[in-house]
Amino acid sequence: MAGNRELLQKKNRIVVKVGSSTLTHETGKLNYHRIERLAMEIADLANQGKEMVLVSSGAVSAGMGPLGLSARPKTIREKQAVAAVGQGVLMHTYEKMFREYGQNVGQVLLTRMDAQDRKKFMNSRNTLLTMLQMGVIPIINENDVVAIDEFKIGDNDTLSAMVSNFIEADLLIILSDVDGLYTANPQTHPEARIIPVVTEVDKHVYDIAGGAGSSIGTGGMYTKIQAASIATSSGVDMVIASGSEDGVLRRICQGEDVGTWFTAKDSNLHTKKRWLLSGSKAQGSLIVDGGCRNALVEHGSSLLPVGIAAVEGEFHEGDIVNVMYEGLVIAKGIVNYNSESVEAIKRHKTDDIEKILGHEGVYEEVIHRDNLVVMQ
Repeated sequence: MAGNRELLQKKNRIVVKVGSSTLTHETGKLNYHRIERLAMEIADLANQGKEMVLVSSGAVSAGMGPLGLSARPKTIREKQAVAAVGQGVLMHTYEKMFREYGQNVGQVLLTRMDAQDRKKFMNSRNTLLTMLQMGVIPIINENDVVAIDEFKIGDNDTLSAMVSNFIEADLLIILSDVDGLYTANPQTHPEARIIPVVTEVDKHVYDIAGGAGSSIGTGGMYTKIQAASIATSSGVDMVIASGSEDGVLRRICQGEDVGTWFTAKDSNLHTKKRWLLSGSKAQGSLIVDGGCRNALVEHGSSLLPVGIAAVEGEFHEGDIVNVMYEGLVIAKGIVNYNSESVEAIKRHKTDDIEKILGHEGVYEEVIHRDNLVVMQ
């Protein structure tokens, strides 16, 4: 299977995500040597004609030095204040280093709201695509200063997968302080081995993902698996590799056996389904049985009430909800009914809906296949 990595040589639109742990020393301050090496590698790939996008953490870390802080701030307000200082420092550093290698860069700050609202989604998508057409390398981060929710979620892994989906990237590379997904936690299980290829992001993959990684970054392996689920569902290959390794981007793009490769699914999603995948916040969840799961995942069916085992949360008609099986989100979609109505019709056949709800003009599906995107 590793031989198939030569397919990665043909990837042209590439998103690179780099975490705080890769960009900083153990003191928490910026590692300029690594940042320059990263800029050089990305610039070199751009010189080969590839369209490059960088999703970068590190705003809080970059702000610690100028403010004389020896430890990361604890409260949301402190994080936002330090990020406000650090965002400028980080961008200035990138701009200077990329300019030395003949590349223009532009800063883009995104929040989850930019994915939830369809107009903002399309605007963000169009802006990024235009930057690429103009030969500009977008440098993207969460807008930490205003996005309270982003600190609660706390990961740029999901953001990088959202961006990859936004722009229909060919490849997402997540650089981390770990060099891939292992069969077990290598820190506690020395016999653990790296998994070179993952063809399906299933429950087993989540189970072996483990907890958070370093003390500097906030996104552990679990968030990287969530990112892989989003990316591969939208037709984007993803590789997790070590950010401390020299030439790692070049080696991945040459098809070498580096890190863990999550293979993309065949996907030709239209923009509505890309919007659904791009981190839109679910208002509730529908728990389905095994038969329903198979119908959705294997046959692309609509979600019918008979396959729904339970309803979680409160939502309204037209809201986005998660579809879950055995604790994992297997799909996202726009519901035709509110949570109270779904609770009433769950486990019932379509013919029973009108009688149960007591009115005409009912939908046959709880979620129509056109408003449903499968993530397995």
